[in-house]
Amino acid sequence: MSELTGRLAVFKTYKLYVGGKFPRSESGRVYEVTDSKGTWLAHAPLASRKDARDAVVAARKAFGGWSGATAYNRGQILYRVAEMLEGRRDQFVAEVAAAEGLSKAKAAAQVDAAIDRWVWYAGWSDKVAQIAGAANPVAGPYFNLSSPEPTGVVAVLAPQDSSFLGLVSVIAPAIVTGNTVVVVAAEDAPLPALSLAEVLATSDLPGGVVNLLSGRTAELAAPLAAHQDVNAIDLAGADADLAKDLEISAADNLKRVLRPTPPNWSADPGTARLLTFLETKTVWHPKGT
Repeated sequence: MSELTGRLAVFKTYKLYVGGKFPRSESGRVYEVTDSKGTWLAHAPLASRKDARDAVVAARKAFGGWSGATAYNRGQILYRVAEMLEGRRDQFVAEVAAAEGLSKAKAAAQVDAAIDRWVWYAGWSDKVAQIAGAANPVAGPYFNLSSPEPTGVVAVLAPQDSSFLGLVSVIAPAIVTGNTVVVVAAEDAPLPALSLAEVLATSDLPGGVVNLLSGRTAELAAPLAAHQDVNAIDLAGADADLAKDLEISAADNLKRVLRPTPPNWSADPGTARLLTFLETKTVWHPKGT
């Protein structure tokens, strides 16, 4: 028997992430993903409208359990995701460098910032009620209390120009407050998002809380914006023309819409995205005598 002088490369098969599982697109379609120089990296699943609808069903199914979990528990789970990301840091550095044409050092800075941001949002889980809720002064023998509650199922168009830091910056604030999400990854650079799905699946995050699709942003965004069981949509990854069309579609069931803004994903995120996908419940209660 001759000695082996080499071996075939084992290429990674990227899949969608829906309901805690890794299906291929129901259409069987894939598309080619290349680096900034046009070199082939992988074939990513080209999700269909049916995949988008399936993801909404999974997100709705997961919403009750996730929104009903304690804020402390959600924070623990998000921190666990950050731990898992730290353990796979080198993989994400390589994928971000290839996706965005960055040097290893610059890609590492992006990945480190993304992990730190995930931890930052995890810390807000049991604190956001303190800035979004209130005990309201009223005339009469009543307590009047306002408290924040999650909006529901949020469709998220991930930023096109920041495959990992931007991605984390739109997912983490939506789910830490109890929402569930359907995320459309950056069209030309979906691989970091699809790898993030593997981290989510091996953390304690319940299946269906985050659902990740790759494919044509406009093709997937249209059914999500029009879907009657989607409560809000984040247009971070939409250009101006697409965003306008999606806003019109979203108006049909009065979705909460977060319009795209000039991105600076490295800046301090503040609490704006945390508060955008929250509703305020106000309760009146008579004072005892």
